[in-house]
Amino acid sequence: MIAVTRLNGTQFHINALLIEMIEETPDTLITLTTGKKIIVLEKAAEVIASVQQYLRSIGVYAATVKSEPTEGP
Repeated sequence: MIAVTRLNGTQFHINALLIEMIEETPDTLITLTTGKKIIVLEKAAEVIASVQQYLRSIGVYAATVKSEPTEGP
């Protein structure tokens, strides 16, 4: 879960795994896979950074990053 802030200043948490799309229109609009749309105060880059941090914390992000091949003996 990541913390975001509604336009009225209240903070809440959303499931980062349900985020389908993030756009700035100019407010940041988060679209979930359920079809629900949420407008938040954070910039898109901040939300993306929060999602990446969350994915790292549960070990998913590391599994998606390609590593450079190493030379064999």
